Amino acid sequence: MVDFNFSINSLFPQEVNIVRNDLIPAGYQGEAAHHAVRSQVATVLDVIGEASAQAQGLKNAITSGSKMLNAENQTAYILVDKSGNSGMGSVVGLLKVGRKKLFLLDEAGKSNEMVPQCVLDFYVVETRQRSGCGKRLFESMLRAEQVEPRYFAIDRPSPKLVSFLRKHYNLCISIPQVNNYVIFSGFFQDQPPPAVSQTPRKARLYMGKLQYV
Repeated sequence: MVDFNFSINSLFPQEVNIVRNDLIPAGYQGEAAHHAVRSQVATVLDVIGEASAQAQGLKNAITSGSKMLNAENQTAYILVDKSGNSGMGSVVGLLKVGRKKLFLLDEAGKSNEMVPQCVLDFYVVETRQRSGCGKRLFESMLRAEQVEPRYFAIDRPSPKLVSFLRKHYNLCISIPQVNNYVIFSGFFQDQPPPAVSQTPRKARLYMGKLQYV
């Protein structure tokens, strides 16, 4: 588990918490000023994002506070253990999803320009793997996004993630691509269109205040 010198339980109200580009956890009702909350959430994303990168052997982290602040159409799901760190709470896992404009090949080799939902980063701390944490995190994301697993494009999946998807969602047959994304059989069948509003404004800090542009 990943511990911090501030209360994770005060920051994240649920076991699985949703964070978008305003860096305010969904449902947050704490007393701390929002700039302090954003700073702590950014720290959590920096640390857990770096841990994910190291576990995957990547030179650069996919997830960080600054990247999340400037991201469009991305959502981070953060799994916490409320009993960890002497009752202050610990971070157990991260799952980041979002829509990307991609050119994807179908089974016939035809290129299709799409904006599918993508799995961009997925990490559970080593000491909590194979204990159901990853499944709980992924299932929470599926309920929130209302998307079937077969409709996701997976960015550079690790062997562990490929095995996870095969075991829990029977995603076994991939469709060869010319980029870093992996898609599975059934991806193109009745692919749901993006929601009406898939271009939320970017959040930025200007003169100490949060603005949307």
